[in-house]
Amino acid sequence: MANATYDMVMSGKSDSNIRFTDFRNLLLSYGFRERIRGDHYIYKRDDIAERINIQPNGNKAKAYQVKQVRMLFEKYKL
Repeated sequence: MANATYDMVMSGKSDSNIRFTDFRNLLLSYGFRERIRGDHYIYKRDDIAERINIQPNGNKAKAYQVKQVRMLFEKYKL
C-alpha cells in the first residue's frame, strides 16, 4: 500500500483524499520515527533536518500537510 500512497502523495492530484493511516504508514516505511502527542503525530529521521508534524482530519490526512511531505520528499529525493 505504501507505493500506492507514495504515488498519490507525489502526484499532487488527490491531497485531500489520502487516508491518514496510509499517510502514517508511508512515513514509517521511509524510516521516520513516530512520536505521538495528543492528536499530533511527529516524525523525525536522523538524516533529515526538518520534522514532520501531521494531524488527522477525520480519517483523512490534511491536504496542506500532504503537500509539505511531498515537498520534503522532493527536497531529499526520497
